[in-house]
Amino acid sequence: MRVLACTILTIGTMLVAAPARAQTYDPSFPVCLQTYGIDGNYIDCSFTSLAQCAASASGRAAQCLNNPYFAHGDRKPYRQRNVY
Repeated sequence: MRVLACTILTIGTMLVAAPARAQTYDPSFPVCLQTYGIDGNYIDCSFTSLAQCAASASGRAAQCLNNPYFAHGDRKPYRQRNVY
């Protein structure tokens, strides 16, 4: 009886769980293009500069924004001074 109850509970949990969404922001690029339209809104993070993004957004209902999840791989971490 316990096995049947656990099986039903497990199957029910798997059916009710919401599907996972893909990550919107690509951490490899510093600039994203947010596009608005009838098909829906989407974000494309594949631009290396604001000028490149602005050229792509020109003439469309879109805006460029800084990627909040951009991984600053080329920057060295800030080193704090030792204060005694």
